[in-house]
Amino acid sequence: MQLDRSWLAAQGADAGLLQAVAVAFENQIPARIGIAVSGGGDSVALLHLIARWSAQTGCQISAVTVDHGLRPESVAEAAGVSALCRTLGVSHDILQWSRKDTAGNLPAAARDARYGLMAQWAQAKGIGGIVVGHTADDVAETFLMRLGRAAGLDGLAQMASNFERDGIRWARPLLQHRRIELRDYLRRHGVSWAEDPSNDDLRYTRTHARAALGTLTPLGITAQSLNHSALALRQARDALDTYTRREAAAHLREEAGDILIPQVMDPPVPDDVRRRLLVAALQWVGGTPYPPRRIDAGELEGAVMRAQRMTLAGCLILSRKGQFRITREYDAVKDMCCASDVVWDRRWRLVGPHAPDLEVRALGEGLRRLADWRKGGLPRPTLMASPAVWKGEELIAAPLAGYNPAWSAQIVADFGSFLLSH
Repeated sequence: MQLDRSWLAAQGADAGLLQAVAVAFENQIPARIGIAVSGGGDSVALLHLIARWSAQTGCQISAVTVDHGLRPESVAEAAGVSALCRTLGVSHDILQWSRKDTAGNLPAAARDARYGLMAQWAQAKGIGGIVVGHTADDVAETFLMRLGRAAGLDGLAQMASNFERDGIRWARPLLQHRRIELRDYLRRHGVSWAEDPSNDDLRYTRTHARAALGTLTPLGITAQSLNHSALALRQARDALDTYTRREAAAHLREEAGDILIPQVMDPPVPDDVRRRLLVAALQWVGGTPYPPRRIDAGELEGAVMRAQRMTLAGCLILSRKGQFRITREYDAVKDMCCASDVVWDRRWRLVGPHAPDLEVRALGEGLRRLADWRKGGLPRPTLMASPAVWKGEELIAAPLAGYNPAWSAQIVADFGSFLLSH
């Protein structure tokens, strides 16, 4: 759904921004697109641009605002977005975050909640992709913040322009554009926006990073230069990811939801690639949205070899028979419970004669009831953390332990697919 070239050429100063949103999803444009709109200038500009693009291409769009309830102004800001959407002829929904007591990083908790709520909204609406309004300034500020945390290549690399999360495709079409460009765009079209007072709140690290950018300008360190550096690092990271996938296919093995990594790889692989393989395995087995930080593969593997076992990121790492086995930690899943026809632990689907009174829980000490569990050759920790079908306290099936062939357990997305999507 590309824009007509002659129409685009006639849009003057708006042409670059309109072209950016036109290629947001590259060549795989969803049939229906969602727009995340907070009411701030970046997202309001994105909404206006997407609405114009939709009018030219006929692509269906819907907007969504998540009201976190963190500021008294948020209700009015969400209402303002609704009013703008009505003038643009765009459907709009407001989602509420029912915040529980959140310890630690409140902005991070709000961000995670926002993505989760919007993903659920999109799935219910039949929306295949959502655009968000991150800009070159966001990239520069994030770069400085992560530099202060001694981040490596992955942390300093520019955020992805396209990614998958919570079963939805996401796009950031404005990463190469500055906030000032978007404000100028809104002024040209007479569109107002809300200013978030937290942008000036010195309790937040991002506010300091934004202020620091101004003081670094005499050194030639600007939002544009940092964005260029972050983009170069992202390209380097993408190249490393390709190499990592190749080495994973050559050296790693998936077994019963575990990952097996040789303690000695032949031919050897670079240290950073080995670290990436280990981190990816932990993330896939543990089902965590973010990788564990600052893992030194050599130190971790040495510690595991000395101790024979270690827990990390919801996983148990075992050293045995010349390889490391990364399996799910039983304590991380012992309280997980769902209906038998629902995906368990984000990655296991049970196939069998489902019934309303059946549920999936970890096998745990139910393993003691199975006299022949050793015949399958899987370690005890793997089986204890594996999915089993229960009817109250009655064990109905333990597929990985070979109990009750009427049931099987399947991984929703294998390790190779995980590497491709991350």
